Amino acid sequence: MTRTKLAEGVYLTYLPAHKFKTSLLSAQFVTPIKAESASAFALLPAVLRRGTVRWPDLGALSQQLDLLYGAKVDYTVRKKGENQCIGFVASFIDDSFVPGGERLLEPVAELLGELVCNPVTERGRFVPSYFETEKTNLTDAIRSIVNDKRDYASLRLLQEMCAGEPYGISRLGDERSAQRLSLQKLHALYGELISTAQLELIYSGSAPRARVEDALRSAFSTLPRDGIREIALARPHQAPAEVRTVVENMDVTQGKLGMGFTCGSDDTPALLVGNTLFGGSSNSRLFLNVREKLSLCYFASSTYHRQKGIITVSSGIEFENFQKAYDEILLQLQEVAAGRLEDWELSGARSVLLNAYAAMGDSQGSLENFYLGQAATGQEETPEILARAVREVPAKRIFQAMETVCLDTVYFLKGKEDAQ
Repeated sequence: MTRTKLAEGVYLTYLPAHKFKTSLLSAQFVTPIKAESASAFALLPAVLRRGTVRWPDLGALSQQLDLLYGAKVDYTVRKKGENQCIGFVASFIDDSFVPGGERLLEPVAELLGELVCNPVTERGRFVPSYFETEKTNLTDAIRSIVNDKRDYASLRLLQEMCAGEPYGISRLGDERSAQRLSLQKLHALYGELISTAQLELIYSGSAPRARVEDALRSAFSTLPRDGIREIALARPHQAPAEVRTVVENMDVTQGKLGMGFTCGSDDTPALLVGNTLFGGSSNSRLFLNVREKLSLCYFASSTYHRQKGIITVSSGIEFENFQKAYDEILLQLQEVAAGRLEDWELSGARSVLLNAYAAMGDSQGSLENFYLGQAATGQEETPEILARAVREVPAKRIFQAMETVCLDTVYFLKGKEDAQ
């Protein structure tokens, strides 16, 4: 893997690969996520994907992709740390498998460049019908989040725990902001984004790096660059003086208990393993004890958010089991911090992480997502470096890091009939 600067604020992560029959090319703008612009930037790639000057509608774009042997271009909206990453990911047959020695890298790169730099317009702005359709789609997507109560509860926990911090903002923004978007505002933000935001280009395939660089320099030669903004490096979350509890009532038959913890340590390898022991796998304490042994939860897992220095727990419970589940989750955290484990648990947790890092190399999509996250959060480790750190971190450091984990925020979603 190499990462090189192609132009001001434009970087290429080159991932040589000869074992895949496809190549992947990703173009992602990285910009600090803000409440006032999150919905607009979530809408933008969907509008850009509707057409370019040369291919002004989805039909024309589809025909062009068919000529490129069924290449695919999807728009993406992701949140990495406290940045919003928006752009396109293209997948196409690797040149080594194309009949007759035809090259696909250059025309696919050119297509991405046109989607970004030369979108189809009407009277100097985006096509109104495209804008209105995609605005409706975005609003529906934001509304639909509540339909998956597990994801909804996880989002609400982060919103409450990180209130006032960019980390608490949804990648899609909010419904009110989406509904209030105007065509003029979106076009103005588009001009600002492509001029000032960092552009991360990621390639995985068999083409030599020099050829990839040449293709991308040509494809994005008209990209305006003026006053490039730095990416937002997430500030560690500060624990409140007292634990905050938020209860929300909704027409649900299963309660959702979310618990947010602040980590007082920045020992990443230790916390990665510690969280895996706690709730990060199907062999974790939360899964085997709280869910399987005690049957207090329909599901129970934890996630370590490295950029913010927090751990969040997601669980589904019967309403009346709130206190029992709450107490047991805290007890299992204490057990991990104290090192009261079976012999196999620590080695099992390491194996889960090591297998995950090893498996990353078998998926171009996973590699793209990983390296985009690294670039967007200012990290430089490769999966191999992280795997070595996980393999070598001693048990004592793991327990010491988990001792610093303290409860911050509790979110409980329960049924309306239980409202007090």
